[in-house]
Amino acid sequence: MSVPLWAWIGFAALVAVMLAIDLFAHRKAHIIGFREAAWWSALWVGLALVFAVVVTLTLGTNAGVEFTTAWLLEKSLSVDNLFVFALIFAYFRTPSEHQHKVLFFGVIGALVFRGIFLGAGVAIVSTFTAVLFVFAAILLYSAYKLLRDDDTSVDPGRSLAVRLLRRVIPVTDEYHGGRFLLRQAGRWVATPLLAVVVAIEAADLVFAVDSVPAVLAVSDDAFIVYTSNAFAILGLRALYFLLAGMLDRFHLLAKALAVVLGFIGLKLSLHAAHETFSHSVPEIPSLVSLGVIVTALTTAILLSLRRKPPAEAEAEAEAEAEAEAEVVRERSAAVQGAD
Repeated sequence: MSVPLWAWIGFAALVAVMLAIDLFAHRKAHIIGFREAAWWSALWVGLALVFAVVVTLTLGTNAGVEFTTAWLLEKSLSVDNLFVFALIFAYFRTPSEHQHKVLFFGVIGALVFRGIFLGAGVAIVSTFTAVLFVFAAILLYSAYKLLRDDDTSVDPGRSLAVRLLRRVIPVTDEYHGGRFLLRQAGRWVATPLLAVVVAIEAADLVFAVDSVPAVLAVSDDAFIVYTSNAFAILGLRALYFLLAGMLDRFHLLAKALAVVLGFIGLKLSLHAAHETFSHSVPEIPSLVSLGVIVTALTTAILLSLRRKPPAEAEAEAEAEAEAEAEVVRERSAAVQGAD
């Protein structure tokens, strides 16, 4: 697909303008409430959908479907990032009013690094098609780990990136407002806020291991894969504040992501076989992929809202059992008193 230069320039200008507006709107440190997060989430989703329409009108229906599929895929995979964000903020005890600033700089870094990884991925795939089998294996293994509920918890304190930061520059124990660096005793030191940014950037690099192969399974066009990633990343901050405190409710989402990753891995395997061995090997259309992703996510969200998380259900069951035991003890005591 031939993408005109004006499309890249228009996309870059849109991102720059929106980041500037976002930064201006949040120039003063404050806690992001549910209503504000909902407005920003709606804005980013709306922009992505409008962009999908523009892509469809200018580059064709197939390009529009590929962008929408890739964006929704990346959006769903980014939910795992939200859990890690919450863990990192809790570990470093990041003040709520500075969390948006941290995520803003985290997004800037993610846009840069994803661009590098995706550019390298497109170049490698165009040169060595057989590498798609490796990408497919990564996705299938990730799906297997999600289905098994393997512990993928992150220890921010032991993050290699954070440890390297501490070797490069001393890190203070206390926050100093929204500052990343300050001078103490004649030397520059970092605040924990910079360590939080580094930890979040490192976490995004880890998630890129799944994200990059997944989006390359949908499209091998640099414009489609990068713009879809960018819109998913740009809306990640608002999504975090929108779902803060509610993440545990979507306990079945990991299973849905496992299904999605497994399906995308299968799609990528068939595409690799089609390109490497024989064109008689069938491929899965992008429209089918979009339908599978939407169905899996919608089903998981609805079932999660209808069913309580296992830990919550177990706690309620224990509380009910304890209440019943207490009633039995009171009745036994009453009987013994009567005797």
